[in-house]
Amino acid sequence: MKQVLILITTIFGFVSTIFAQRVTVVSSDPSPQATYAVNRLKKALTERRYTLATPADYTIRLSLNTGKLVQEAYAIAPAGKTIRITGGDPAGLIYGCLAVAEDLRNGVSLPQIRAKSESPTLPFRAIKYDLPWDTYRHSYALDQHIETCRDVAYWERFLDMMVENRFNVLSLWNLHPYTFMIRPKNFPEATPFNEQEMKEWQNLHRAIFRMAKERGIDTYLVPFNIFVSPEFAKAHNVAMNNLEHHHFVDGDTSEIVRRYTRECVTQVLQEYPELTGFGLTLGEGMGGMTPQQREDWMKAAIIEGMRQAGRKTKLIHRIPFSSTTGSLGVTSVETEKLTRKSIEAEGNLPFLEGPVWADLKYNWSHAHSTPKLVKVHGGKLYDTYFTPTPTRYKIVWTARNEDFFCLRWGVPDFVREHIATNTQPYLGGYIIGSETYIPAKDYFTKTNQPVDWKYAFERQWLFYKLWGRLLYNPDTPDALFKAEFTRRYGPAAANLFEASALAGKTPLRLASSYDFTWDFSLYSEGFMALQDKNVKYIAIDRQISQPPLDPDFVSVIDYVKTVNAGGTVAAGKITPLVLADRLEQDCRKALNLVAPINTSGNASLMYEVADVKVWANLGLYFAEKLRGAVALQTYRTAGGEANKQKAVAHLENALRHWDEVVAITRPIYKDMPLVHFSEQLGNTREQNDKLRFHWSILRPEVAKDIDIARQAAVQAVK
Repeated sequence: MKQVLILITTIFGFVSTIFAQRVTVVSSDPSPQATYAVNRLKKALTERRYTLATPADYTIRLSLNTGKLVQEAYAIAPAGKTIRITGGDPAGLIYGCLAVAEDLRNGVSLPQIRAKSESPTLPFRAIKYDLPWDTYRHSYALDQHIETCRDVAYWERFLDMMVENRFNVLSLWNLHPYTFMIRPKNFPEATPFNEQEMKEWQNLHRAIFRMAKERGIDTYLVPFNIFVSPEFAKAHNVAMNNLEHHHFVDGDTSEIVRRYTRECVTQVLQEYPELTGFGLTLGEGMGGMTPQQREDWMKAAIIEGMRQAGRKTKLIHRIPFSSTTGSLGVTSVETEKLTRKSIEAEGNLPFLEGPVWADLKYNWSHAHSTPKLVKVHGGKLYDTYFTPTPTRYKIVWTARNEDFFCLRWGVPDFVREHIATNTQPYLGGYIIGSETYIPAKDYFTKTNQPVDWKYAFERQWLFYKLWGRLLYNPDTPDALFKAEFTRRYGPAAANLFEASALAGKTPLRLASSYDFTWDFSLYSEGFMALQDKNVKYIAIDRQISQPPLDPDFVSVIDYVKTVNAGGTVAAGKITPLVLADRLEQDCRKALNLVAPINTSGNASLMYEVADVKVWANLGLYFAEKLRGAVALQTYRTAGGEANKQKAVAHLENALRHWDEVVAITRPIYKDMPLVHFSEQLGNTREQNDKLRFHWSILRPEVAKDIDIARQAAVQAVK
């Protein structure tokens, strides 16, 4: 007993000594970024019960070494009672301090801090953020975020998340942002707000740009074109056919619209000196214009407005997706040559800081599919932008997520493979984000129990952490992400990272096996797709006939045709049955990993585990549906009652897994307004705003698959 008391006293004394240690943090860099870095480090130290005081037991010194370290790089060098954090620039200082703070939060004491250094693999690591005012699409699903997004406290949290995850660019998108930011000097009638309202909007934007700069984050304003405010249109009798701001309309290229746009760009840059730059989008509101006319308009309005601002700015030039005069066109080599010529000319402009970021959508609107580049917006991508290797611009891939908004997601190997597959000399980075989802208001959660998040983006913490940290350093080990699960939920969550990675393959596999184009053509989370101008449940017959996106995948209809003909599928191809087996293996393992986790008393942990279970059951549902589809198509084309009964049995199993999804989600998730429903042709705005998604709503459609199999008839017996 005496030995136990001595041991307890020794441990208590050791812990007390650590917590009583006095620390001072000293920076030789006076920049706002260094001040932010110091404050974040001090916060982590006080949370770990260190005392901030002088004289101190430990000293942490911050300094710059621009000659030795590249931009955004850092080095941590402990020596005795001193820890030196060196940055290649002020952003590097922030990342170095955040790295030490991360160790502290994970239970590492100052004496245990080890030497470490990192430098960025990609210089451009951006988030695409569609602002909820004057949105690209019109829907309550987007409008509901306005109040949240007008709160500076929200942006402070969002920007903190960005810098913690090493994102360094915030791109803000909407149709016509100017009248929310300025009262145009020569066109005051264009702004609908009174002085007090205008001041509130300006304070919001200034706060966003200021806080971003403090965190080493560049900010870009990305307006769509060509739009003017309704007030401007009515005052000057222009663009009267688009007062409601529909995005696919003909462009109004009148001189007064060009002048108004140019002057707005100049005034915004002058009144917001902390705004980094602008983005060009060549498509929306530019119907009826040729690719050359679109480029000419951008040069005369946006680029010239940037020049007249009288200061350095940066530029994102979004690659146009239409080679015709239609807003929705196709790609062509001629358009690529024209665009490359324009971008290279922009790269030579003295008022633009290079390189120009040339943006392309990776696999159209659904980057969370295959890491192979199959298409861009508009179709095929030729090699014009890459050959020869550009020197004035860098390619940026937009990795759009229109596939999961509610369920948490995180598959590190997919992100790593995506980056490894696409990191060529011409690549500058990625833009991560959505167009039909705004990560602001949490409109999903249905619980009276306290949870550890307030905003929607905080629910998807792993999504942002994986993309951001791996874009900065693809060699970031899984141990870092596992440690975050443990920090949040304790040792009980040790298996959550692996389980999430396994179950999270479900939407990737659906999107790889199901070809798509624009936003609404696929919604993986809901197993829905665009059919007959509406977003509907992917019924069994559509699953059979739909071609895959990834060329390594084989469709159900082609697989059955090959087998019926006595042929064999080429080696390396992923058949529907191989895909089903992989889904089942991974999803059952995920369920086994989370089965022992006790979530009682911890609602946040309960949601994490629930989402793994939902993805896993959706994967098992998909596996059984694929097997049922093969059996059904085999029966229809080759006969055999056993095939029909097999199809029915597999689809009944699929329904049981769907019912499990409903059982898990019905008590914890609300019916969700999603933009996927809000643009069904023929619906009014009022009708669209009432439409909701939940897996339970689709249950009758899932059950119909069984009836389709039961009622199937042989089409041709061979």
